[in-house]
Amino acid sequence: MINSKSKLAVLLSKLGVFEAPKLKSEQYTTDSEIAADVLWQAYYLGDITNRIITDLGSGTGILGLGALLLGAKKVFFIENDKDSIKIAKENLAFIEKGTETKLSEKAIFLNQDINNFNDKVDAVIQNPPFGTKQKHADKIFLEKAFSLAKVIYSFHKLETERFVNKISEDYGFEITHLWKFDFPIKATYDFHKKKIQRIKVGCWRMKKIK
Repeated sequence: MINSKSKLAVLLSKLGVFEAPKLKSEQYTTDSEIAADVLWQAYYLGDITNRIITDLGSGTGILGLGALLLGAKKVFFIENDKDSIKIAKENLAFIEKGTETKLSEKAIFLNQDINNFNDKVDAVIQNPPFGTKQKHADKIFLEKAFSLAKVIYSFHKLETERFVNKISEDYGFEITHLWKFDFPIKATYDFHKKKIQRIKVGCWRMKKIK
């Protein structure tokens, strides 16, 4: 188990990323420093250790793997892109080799649409599509997350703050925390002109109102 945020960030930075990112799915690599920051917050709030977690749209696995490194009891990686699942599994093998920890028995990789996953869990930690290429993709992920857990961590563009707050309220969740980041997007597609573009992104922690 990792015992510091800095060590977590360093290890996450060494993981494999998308080899051929798919624009329609808005496949961008989650920054390791930002992932570590949010996961460390979740760890201190008691939402990771010995908890069952789902990483919806898990991509190459950075959030779910980070949760395992912080003591999650079990993590479901839900991803409809088989190439991403392959990289996530390779990242898990890399972590196990480097840290001499046995985490594979706690990781469940499911190559399927998020709407086909219905297991109740303790928390969802997700970085869903922002909905710029597939309209309402972010809404679909949030609605699924609300149906699975009482605690949600979800990344969204800050410009959609009003929408995120409203849908949370509609589903009986309160916003307990909002962490704001200048999210670095590395040049990934042909239309990217800058090596790194930064966008205003937030990670919301939402908790079911009793």
